[in-house]
Amino acid sequence: MPEHGRPPAAPDWPRLARSLAARLSDSRVAVEAPLGALSTYRVGGCARLLVEVGTAADLRCLAGFAAVERWNVLVVGNGSNLLVADSGFEGVALRLTSAFAAARIEGSSVTAGAAALLPVLARRCAAAGLGGLGWAVGVPGSVGGAVRMNAGGHGSDMREVLRWADIADFASGGQRRFALEELALGYRTSALQRHHVVVEVECQLRSSQREREEELIRQIVAWRRRHQPGGANTGSVFANPPGDSAGRLAEAAGCKGLRIGSAAVSTVHANFIQADLGGSASDVLALMTEVARRVRSHSGIRLRHETCLVGFDEPSLRDLGFDGPGDVGAGIGERNSGGQNQEGMGLEQSRGRQL
Repeated sequence: MPEHGRPPAAPDWPRLARSLAARLSDSRVAVEAPLGALSTYRVGGCARLLVEVGTAADLRCLAGFAAVERWNVLVVGNGSNLLVADSGFEGVALRLTSAFAAARIEGSSVTAGAAALLPVLARRCAAAGLGGLGWAVGVPGSVGGAVRMNAGGHGSDMREVLRWADIADFASGGQRRFALEELALGYRTSALQRHHVVVEVECQLRSSQREREEELIRQIVAWRRRHQPGGANTGSVFANPPGDSAGRLAEAAGCKGLRIGSAAVSTVHANFIQADLGGSASDVLALMTEVARRVRSHSGIRLRHETCLVGFDEPSLRDLGFDGPGDVGAGIGERNSGGQNQEGMGLEQSRGRQL
């Protein structure tokens, strides 16, 4: 405990940035880097430090340094499930660059880096005549986020295809392979903690016909265009409760079109919140809270949010109706779930499988 009960001194971020830059051979280090701008909401503040990692060697070096320094680390994926506080993030934000996006197909086995984009990977597998990953075309996140939160939709999820994941541990500085059972994938959950960083995964798909898989992808894309809004949003805000859909519950509670400041519930789908250009994260969070409050008042059901909340102080989260530490973002920052895809096409399959 700090002497005389004083809080620990804030890190010297510029000094830390220089130290990191000297250690990392092929990575970019930036101080006070816009973080909200990397999210699909396009709102929120800066990370005190942003590291864009370019090589596996740099990632190992960074993990070892982080284990010693005990940083507050946030892993930012594709930014499609991230709401950053207007005050930003007091820690080190980590992004894996395209060097971690490679994928290779050998027979029906697919190995992919954590930065590989799910829609791109889904289309590539379909073109190779492999089935089992077509649903992922509707989840605009990366492979790493998909593992962390067991992304899924249209009757399937990552648990159905994943074999193993290589994980860097920023608490110990090491790296090891997690078998599927160790990851404990559930409905939008896994055993991975904030200090875990997905590096690479292997999926086992099934042999199929290219035409069949590409037609499935066309159907999913067409369904999304009909049933989901565009604009600045993160997809599904709330997870579906057992036997129901968050979108239906929010609509029944009169939330479609509801607006607070610069944030509004979509008039197309009530489980989507859209942020205005130049808007604030505080408005988005307040609207999330109001939707959850109205649903609970109307149906008695307490919704669980899927959005990764970053940089918000715990007292303000509790004041707004969230539970505190468990509600603060799990450090992934991308659209981990395909919950939006379960509210409609494939919903009955998803319910039956308890995704």
